[in-house]
Amino acid sequence: LIILTTLIGNLIVIISISHFRQLHTPTNWLIHSMATVDFLLGCLVMPYSMVRSVEHGWYFGEVFCKIHTSTDIMLSSASIFHLSFISIDRYYAVCDPLRYRAKINIFVIFVMIFISWSVPALFAFGMIFLELNLKGAEEVYYKYIHCIGGCSVFFSKTSGILAFMTSFYIPGSIMLCVYSRIY
Repeated sequence: LIILTTLIGNLIVIISISHFRQLHTPTNWLIHSMATVDFLLGCLVMPYSMVRSVEHGWYFGEVFCKIHTSTDIMLSSASIFHLSFISIDRYYAVCDPLRYRAKINIFVIFVMIFISWSVPALFAFGMIFLELNLKGAEEVYYKYIHCIGGCSVFFSKTSGILAFMTSFYIPGSIMLCVYSRIY
């Protein structure tokens, strides 16, 4: 039910913004991009995560596990990046409305969208496929965590801090600071 709601809700947003010309505003393209990220999360990540949770195992192989994990990290991070850029957009709309159109134009929005997709993609796929998430903790991972038929995400202390900072702390801090300045 959650997966279906995710897919239908985000598809409605995508179709609405794409179809109705009056919704073709810079802010709405940012929302459209975030809805696309969340729709892909519902299509590509949630069904396989559901199977893994229900069956208590991974039946799709080690390579697909890496693809799934990377896609999960990428799309989750991209969604949070979009939220932080939406907060910046709203800050200028509320606090500097007379110069909003000059500061937040379609080019700026497309740069925000590009960053929201590319940085999480490079980070997630680079981290997982280059096994940077295991650096310094390979012995622990292969001795205690890794098993045939499993698909678990493991981060060494350093890579865990880096992932937390990149995916949550920095975007979250941006949102907190920006929204606190609005109110």
